[in-house]
Amino acid sequence: MSPTTKDATIDRAALTGEIDRAALTGELAGFAAALADEARGLSRRWFRTPVAIDTKADDSPVTIADREVEAALRRRIAERFPDHGIFGEEHGRDRLDSEIVWVIDPIDGTRSFISGWPVYGTLLAVLERGVPAVGVIDMPVLGERWTGRAGTPTLYSDGTGAERPCRTRDCRRLADATVYTTSPDAFDAAGLRVFETVSRQARTRRFGGDCYIYGLVASGHIDLVIEAGLQPYDYLAMQPVIEGAGGLITDWEGKPLTMESDGRVVAAATADLHAETIAAIARAAG
Repeated sequence: MSPTTKDATIDRAALTGEIDRAALTGELAGFAAALADEARGLSRRWFRTPVAIDTKADDSPVTIADREVEAALRRRIAERFPDHGIFGEEHGRDRLDSEIVWVIDPIDGTRSFISGWPVYGTLLAVLERGVPAVGVIDMPVLGERWTGRAGTPTLYSDGTGAERPCRTRDCRRLADATVYTTSPDAFDAAGLRVFETVSRQARTRRFGGDCYIYGLVASGHIDLVIEAGLQPYDYLAMQPVIEGAGGLITDWEGKPLTMESDGRVVAAATADLHAETIAAIARAAG
């Protein structure tokens, strides 16, 4: 075989591999949408109804809705993809050494859920070899959904059934940005000092929203999210959504988010805004 023929064979094999991976990612994205549909119906059964509230070891609340939604999703994944790993907030870790791992937050924003505030969501991430390839932010009561898929534009649905690409806003300066965080209570003392210093440099700062605020970044309504104290099931679904809409999401040092990240997250509408925010965080922390 000549070098030219060998190179062509390698190129075709690589292309075939890329096509196969793209097809798999598409299949996973479609299944994630079906899971989000199921979770939406389940969680709404308990929304604004009397439910018992338990307190977990980390002092966060949990309800039957959290547990039952996750259990249903885990069953569906195990039936369809028995060799896939699963990491969920309520029922733990299973086969995390698998090539493909599902990361589930059945109700992101349990405090919102139990107080009747309709901005709780369901988060689904699919990791391929540790890297988020699919991310879904679904808002069961609002009917909105953001779906991110590596290498393709993020899609937004407003509840009418139609999906359309969404895009972050072209905000490049912290002084022009609208910044959100879910709650100042999520920061430790040092983190809160950093957040106060950085967020007061923005044009507007607001609080609340849980996963919804990341969707708002992707759709160009707000520009920046700064948070701390998050777990992998809180942030991994956000990466394909934010990046597919043109934004950036990293830890506070600008490093990619992984299962091992420390839970401090920055999501920004543009690369310029992200770079300025990371630099401002470094100055405030120093």
